Amino acid sequence: MQLTRRALIAGLALLLSCGSAMAQYPDKPVRLVVPFPPGGPTDVFARVLSAGLAEQLGQQVLIDNKAGAGGTVGTDLVAKAKPDGYTLLFGTAATHGINISLYKTLPYDPLKDFELIALTGLVPMVLLVPPDQPRVLKELIAKLKSEPGKATYASSGNGTTNHLAGELFKSRAGIDAVHVPYRGSGPALQDLMGGRVTFMFDSFGTSLEQIKAGKLYAVAIMADKRSQARPDVPTTAEAGLRDFVGGTWNVVAAPAGTPKEIVDRLNVAINKALASETVADRLRQLGIEAVTDSTPASTRAFVSAEIVKWREVIRAAGAKVD
Repeated sequence: MQLTRRALIAGLALLLSCGSAMAQYPDKPVRLVVPFPPGGPTDVFARVLSAGLAEQLGQQVLIDNKAGAGGTVGTDLVAKAKPDGYTLLFGTAATHGINISLYKTLPYDPLKDFELIALTGLVPMVLLVPPDQPRVLKELIAKLKSEPGKATYASSGNGTTNHLAGELFKSRAGIDAVHVPYRGSGPALQDLMGGRVTFMFDSFGTSLEQIKAGKLYAVAIMADKRSQARPDVPTTAEAGLRDFVGGTWNVVAAPAGTPKEIVDRLNVAINKALASETVADRLRQLGIEAVTDSTPASTRAFVSAEIVKWREVIRAAGAKVD
């Protein structure tokens, strides 16, 4: 009886201690791991969000770039971190939707090893062509079909979102085109502007200035609605190609086992940060569609569906990374 009473007292003390810690969360800076190098689109988005999130939490949100292996290095670091809410991940379509099907082995599971806190933004892919190619989607597809095997499309690397968007386009449009991978969007866009490749899928964040300058033309955007960054560009459905929506996206995640109270606190703070006019304006300039109403449950459902979607594309393309 005495042992049982002591155990109950100890358990109650532990619960009170945990409750007190959660009530004070966060009482020190939070680390947001970005699994890609500084200066890229993922890093820029993370820094915009971190400033708004810091205001909501009342603590610094420090960016920690841990690049390598297509985002795998930084993602695995967070998966194995202490689940206390102080180490978070700024995940992407690559880390949580694509890599599980692209790599033969992955040191983490994008669903089992994480608490998926919030879907933060959608970044649709844009079909880009140089000035010497048709600028209307139906005309471009007709030309590509009339020249089977001659077309090429650029990407920022094998297995990247813009590579897989190109493969999906081939399948949905019924065309043939050769994939030309580059080391990043920069050199790929340079060759596209020079007419050395036929087309490319990329985001407005990396291509908007070239579009404004007339060096590239945006044929259509892979989204359900037009982008505020460039409202004159039709959606793929408007341009005549239905069921062709996709792009990259970002989520905030924590290690599995992070207390629900902390996950919910972060979800509310992230949604409020994304809804602020300062953050929303900056994201619009980057061609990012902020998501301000996600829940942990809806985020998990979204990521699960994306894994299935890209798995099918990867299998059809035969894309693999060792």
